[in-house]
Amino acid sequence: MLNLRLKTGKNCTFAFKLEIMNWYLFWIIVYVVVILYFTIKHVSHKDIDAYLINNRNTRTLPLVFTTLATFVGGGVCMGLIAMGYTSGLAAVAIGLAYVIGFFILYFFAGKIRDYGADNKIFSFAEYLNRRYLKKHRSSIFPKQFSGMISGINILIFFFLTAAQFVGMASLLHHAFSVGYGLAAGISFVLVITYTALAGLSGVIITDSIQFVVIVFMIAAIFIPGILEDTNNFESLKTLDPSMLNGTSEGLLFLLGLPLLLAPSVLTRMDIWQRTLAAKSARTARRTAWICGLAMLPFYIIFPLVGMALRVDFGAGADPDAATFLFLANHTAPVLLGFAVVGLLAALMSSADSFLNIVAMTAVRDFVSWKKDGISKKKSFRYIRFAVFGFGALALIMALFFADIVNLFVAGITMNILFTPITILALVRKDVYKYKFAAFGSIISGTIVILILFTIGFATGNDSLLKMAFIPATIVATIALFIGLWRHKRKAKIAQAN
Repeated sequence: MLNLRLKTGKNCTFAFKLEIMNWYLFWIIVYVVVILYFTIKHVSHKDIDAYLINNRNTRTLPLVFTTLATFVGGGVCMGLIAMGYTSGLAAVAIGLAYVIGFFILYFFAGKIRDYGADNKIFSFAEYLNRRYLKKHRSSIFPKQFSGMISGINILIFFFLTAAQFVGMASLLHHAFSVGYGLAAGISFVLVITYTALAGLSGVIITDSIQFVVIVFMIAAIFIPGILEDTNNFESLKTLDPSMLNGTSEGLLFLLGLPLLLAPSVLTRMDIWQRTLAAKSARTARRTAWICGLAMLPFYIIFPLVGMALRVDFGAGADPDAATFLFLANHTAPVLLGFAVVGLLAALMSSADSFLNIVAMTAVRDFVSWKKDGISKKKSFRYIRFAVFGFGALALIMALFFADIVNLFVAGITMNILFTPITILALVRKDVYKYKFAAFGSIISGTIVILILFTIGFATGNDSLLKMAFIPATIVATIALFIGLWRHKRKAKIAQAN
């Protein structure tokens, strides 16, 4: 277990550790019983629609809970706390961008939901493939295009799933004094088992539970702890000014997030899955604006937790352990056990959601290349195999790159590359004419960001990882406009002849 420096000055004795361990086990048993009850009673997969998008019948409240849980759940919570510890209020810019993004989503959510229902669309990647490849089903190009779209989306969610594994492994490592590798392996088994059994309907249940837990932790632990550690915010003045004005990651990062990250909400596969699962277009629109309003407080409080820890401990703590360290210094054993297990549940729920999306995208896309398709029974089997395979790859990434902040940032920023072609697909009816322009846009942006990611990961340059999305998105946008211009030029030449 982490060698705690308790604020009370008491030593972390063997008896104290044993008491905490007993409460961990108690809350784990409670959580498992609750999850098993809801899974057996409410989760039934009679067809592929139920497993993947909850039969397109999700009401507003559970849809709001599962959407917010994805955006403020365990991995995001721990990532923002760690980022607040290292970078201060720069992390709040991510929340501001998402608030703007959800209000942008409001104008398209109803359209997305109805198009999905009418055309039996199950994912974001499937939507892009259907829109851009409408007139080219018999050529080889659809396989190249759809493979690229799905492959890049899968890579994005590798980063996000790996971040959840890092968070879970970190909590298990510090809570139960097990090695990080073993803790990551335990996380993998838990996530894979539940994802294979539950599907989206099960994820919605666990998301709702974890959202309530996160709200309770904020009210009972985080806010009182922040006020105590910062002397009602007065001690924050002792931090570096760049942590207070949001410029610790650079002014370009601060300005680039609202401009580029905000519209990327339209490209998040998890948001598409939930929008497609809405009961109606009205439900989808209502969920978008409610989530936009409700999200910002979380993105302010979580970084403040990290900043409070920076005030109290200085720069010497491990950012990945920041959440556990804060909890251990502000809770009694019973509440610490509840909070740690609650965060584990939140991380597991987010990982379930990401793996569900990755597996669905892969099977729905690559298997659809077969002319005759596959049966529903085989679809379930392939999706579960995909869950295991992709989960194992995410585990490997988590083992070799155990940095929750950079994995989190890499996942959400790489997603931005799809923004230009997504907006074009949503506003143009004849978008299939520009398939080659879209192809060039994604390829060029991906090449740029992968080069920068490789350099950043290899050299340990965190700033480069956080800034890579800006040049990559600019290149992707320019490439799209060049492609549109070339198409129109060719059309004019053909018309003149």
